[in-house]
Amino acid sequence: MADRIMIALDNVSKIYGSGQHAITALKDVNLHVPQGDIHGVIGLSGAGKSTLIRCVNLLERPTTGHVSVDDQELTALDRATLNRARHGIGMIFQHFNLLTSRTVFDNVALPLELMRMDKNTIRERVQPLLDLTGLADKADSYPAELSGGQKQRVAIARALASRPKVLLCDEATSALDPQTTSSILGLLEDINRRLGLTILLITHEMEVVKSICHRVSLISDGELVEEAEVGDFFTSPRTHLARRFINDFLEIEPPQSLLDHLQNDPTPGSHPVLRLAYSGDEISTPLISRLARACDIDISILEAKVESIRHRTLGLMIAELVGPPEKTREALAYLEDHDLTVEVLGHVRRHD
Repeated sequence: MADRIMIALDNVSKIYGSGQHAITALKDVNLHVPQGDIHGVIGLSGAGKSTLIRCVNLLERPTTGHVSVDDQELTALDRATLNRARHGIGMIFQHFNLLTSRTVFDNVALPLELMRMDKNTIRERVQPLLDLTGLADKADSYPAELSGGQKQRVAIARALASRPKVLLCDEATSALDPQTTSSILGLLEDINRRLGLTILLITHEMEVVKSICHRVSLISDGELVEEAEVGDFFTSPRTHLARRFINDFLEIEPPQSLLDHLQNDPTPGSHPVLRLAYSGDEISTPLISRLARACDIDISILEAKVESIRHRTLGLMIAELVGPPEKTREALAYLEDHDLTVEVLGHVRRHD
C-alpha cells in the first residue's frame, strides 16, 4: 500500500504583481510529502523556498493550484475553517518570533490561549513540551535571558503546543552556530521519531539535508528541478545545480593549479580529469587498481573523500586518466559499467 500523503502541492504557482511588473515566485510546483517523512527543500537565495513553505499553510495564497494537508484541501476552505485547519500545522522561523514580554512558559502557551483553552489544560500541555525540548528549568525565563538555541527550542515547543501533524521549518537553523544547529537538528529528528510528525523544512545548508532529511527537493527560479531520496541526491545528482551544492558542501575540487589549465575539449596529448561518485559495495572494492590493470592505463588521484550520508557511504574522487585516447575511452566505459557517477570536468595536457 502506498504511503499516505500528508502534504500535497499540485500545480502551485505564485505570482506577485501584474502585467509587466509581475514576478513569478513559484511555477507549477508539485510536491508530495508522505506521513512521517522529513522532507527538505534546498535552493539558493531568491529561489522561492520561503514562498513555497508559506504556501503550505496559506500564509501566502497560491495564485493557481491546490494545497492539501492531512487530506484537507486548504485552498478550498473559508477563512474560519482555514484558521481551524492551521492548528494542525506548526511552524518555526529563522528568527524565532518570540514575544519578549512573555516568559518561556507563556510563549509556548500562547497558541493554546488563542484556542481558548482553560489554564489547567494549558499547563498539562505546556509542561511536557518544556521537558521534551530541554527547557524544563527555563519556564520562568524571558527570551532576553536565553541563547539562540534555547530560543529556537521555545519556538519548537510553541509550534507543537496545538499537537500538529505537520511541522514547517523556515530556515530554522540559519541564525545558529554549527554546534547549536546540530543540537536543534537532533531535537527535530527526535520529535519526528517520537511523535511521527511530518516535517517540511527549507534551507540553503546542505548539512541540514545530510543530517536529518529522508528526501530532498531542489528549487531554482521558482521551479522544483530535482527530487530524490537523500542518499541518491548526493551520489547521483541529475542537475548541474545539485552538483554545485554537493561539491561546495563536500569541498572536493581539482587543485587550482590544475583548474587554470583545464580545457573543455580534448586536444592531442591531453587527458580527461574526472569527478567520480560511488557508494554501496563499490566503496570497499579496489576499483581503481582493477581499472588500471583491465584498461592498461595510469590513474592519478588528485583528491578523495568518504562521507556518511543517511546510513549510506559515499565516496568522491577527483582523478586524471593518463593514457592514449582509446584507453581512456575504454576506462570511462569501465567506470560507467560499474555504476559510478562519472563527470568529465575537462582535459589537461601533462608537462612531464
